Amino acid sequence: MQMLLGQTLIVLPAFNEEQSIGSVIAEIEQSMPGVARLVVDDGSADRTSAVSAAAGADILRIPFNLGVGGAMRAGFRFALQEGYHTVVQLDADGQHDPAAVPDLLHALENADVVIGARFAGAGDYAAKGPRRWAIGVLSAILSKICGVRLTDATSGFKAMGPRAVALFAEHYPAEYLGDTVEALVIAARAGLTITQVPTAMRPRQGGAPSHRPFRATLYLARACMALVFALIRPAVTVRSVGE
Repeated sequence: MQMLLGQTLIVLPAFNEEQSIGSVIAEIEQSMPGVARLVVDDGSADRTSAVSAAAGADILRIPFNLGVGGAMRAGFRFALQEGYHTVVQLDADGQHDPAAVPDLLHALENADVVIGARFAGAGDYAAKGPRRWAIGVLSAILSKICGVRLTDATSGFKAMGPRAVALFAEHYPAEYLGDTVEALVIAARAGLTITQVPTAMRPRQGGAPSHRPFRATLYLARACMALVFALIRPAVTVRSVGE
């Protein structure tokens, strides 16, 4: 595991997360001493970059907000450039527990993409209303596409091995929900193996949630649109790291 951690880059896409990012970086160091941490500051107007640097993370600052997908594509390209074989996507708001990262990395021994899944038997996180219904429907459809049972197709907590890193550095989608729904379709159609491990979700440590109750119905519509766009786009092929 220690050798794998030396080849792993933890990428934290962050937009105005100065309240939580410092403690998240400290938790990562406590759980996995010495692992590389990259904060992709996605056009923040607060002190996200300064707090992250003070906490010991590398910083990749984007001058305007691209969204999670665009920030993560920049993180994948950084990983390739710097020679990292594995990337873990971790939220900057503290909802993902860094202590669960080794479980995701262990599962990469038999997969290219590992999802840290809510609704899989760990923790007591619950989504309600149209958003929960959308997650269930999307997960059922994507389970068919990916050839494995998935309970949480919209999770942003993921570990990706060398083939996925190379693929996503070129083709990681930037549209809303593309970084979850469409990314899985791209990976599956490129022949990558996808699996999940149960993880517990925690409350935010600061800042404002991206999903407010009045946006639940919009979430459902956008999630369905993201899946449609993913299915109508042509499949892409994965290249080996270093090509």
